Formats: sequence, C-alpha cells, structure tokens
Amino acid sequence: MTPSLPASSPPTSAMLLAAGLGLRMRPLTAETAKPLLPLAGRALLDHALDRLAAAGVVRVVVNGHWQAERVRAHLAARQGGPETVFREEPALLDTGGAVRAALAEGLLGEDVAAGAPFFVINGDAFWLDGPRPALSRLAAAWAEQAIDVLLLCHRTCQVMADVGAGDFLIDPWGVPRRRGPREIAPYIFAGVQLVSPRLFGDGGELPAAFSMNRLWDQAIAAGRARALVHDGLWFHLSTPDDLAAAEIALRHPAIGATR
Repeated sequence: MTPSLPASSPPTSAMLLAAGLGLRMRPLTAETAKPLLPLAGRALLDHALDRLAAAGVVRVVVNGHWQAERVRAHLAARQGGPETVFREEPALLDTGGAVRAALAEGLLGEDVAAGAPFFVINGDAFWLDGPRPALSRLAAAWAEQAIDVLLLCHRTCQVMADVGAGDFLIDPWGVPRRRGPREIAPYIFAGVQLVSPRLFGDGGELPAAFSMNRLWDQAIAAGRARALVHDGLWFHLSTPDDLAAAEIALRHPAIGATR
C-alpha cells in the first residue's frame, strides 16, 4: 500500500525541471534557459521556488542542460530557502528520466527514499493561488487517498493562450481521463504534480530518457492517478507572446493584488 501523507506533514522535497531547450520561446531563450526568463521582476524559476518555500519544502533538486551554468549560478546567488541541489544533464533525459535519475542518486532526501511523496514542478510553471495555496491543496488531497500521482490542472477556458484541445477530462471524484481522438478536453495540466516514488517502480523497464506522460498513463490505467482543479490563476507560458501577455495581465490592479 502506498504510504499516506498525514495532513500535518506536508512534502518537504521537490524537483524543479529546468533542463528543456525552450524552443518555442525563441528568440528569448537563444542565450538563456527558459526558467530564467523574467516575469513580474523575478525569474520564473524563482517564482516556483518561492511557492515551494512557502509550502514548507526545504530541499529542491533542479536539473539543467541548456545554459546549465547560468542556471547553476542563478541558484547559487539566490537568497533564502529552500536549499537547492543542482543536477546537470549532459544529455536531456526528458521529464520522467530526469526525476528518476534524481531518485536513483538519492538527491531528493531520506523522506523520499522512505516513500514520502514529493512535488515535481515545471521550470516555466507560473500560477497565482486561490483562497488556499495550490501546493497545500495538493498535499491535503493526497492525504485523503492512496494514489501514485496527483496532477494540478486548470480549466482551458480560463487560459489566455492557445492550449489546443486540452489534456484531460476529470470526473467528480477527481479521476482524470485522456481525451479521445475527436474530443475537446476542458482541463490542461498546470505543470505541478505531487508524486510518489512508487510511480517509478524499480525502473528496470524504463529507458534513460522518457516523459512523465508514460507513467501518468500507467497510473491512470491502474486507477492510481487523481487530478485537482486549480482555483486561482494560471498562465500558459509557451511563446514570447504568452510571456508578454502575462506581464500585461499582472499589471492589472485586480490581478496584481492576488500575487
């Protein structure tokens, strides 16, 4: 049985994925990593780390590949928590391969090695919390059931960017389902998830580089995946136009007041 997380013991470890090439964000990423791009006066990476620190996370593994030395230097110059451990990837491992490598090397700490869940956050994920912080909501929802992955999702109709046909349909119990070939899905993955080490199994049948999507599909098929709908604002940051639109939106008094 997957260990449950008591509501009084939120996750203390996380992985922040910062190794991607950011090709759709060119030319802004021609000489810098996408998570280092500024939004509202701070790097995207710092916004995520600030949220993790506020949620009680004390240790974050950050991977890097494109402009890895710049990411390393940025982390070294950062003031305040959480503690960050930088892991450079000579070759890209994709999202799942990156997390599995950090797990295999014990970088996520003793609690995770013992089976505790941990956050995995995309380096370009940017959100504003609703009435209750999104990371706290994820931790509380995890404590209520035995699962292997909990995805934070957002309503596609509330995203000020092109999100295609969406990612998931979610039933009233939070069970996600992939959209079919001719379906429109009302929810998109928001780049934030809470994961059990059990999701990776023993890793023996997995390639070195693979996407987390592969593990999500396995968990969905086994009935061990859930999704939580974000109740605040979320910004899809794929292109320079997306970033510019988010910058403008955050200057609006009604939105800026929620930051």
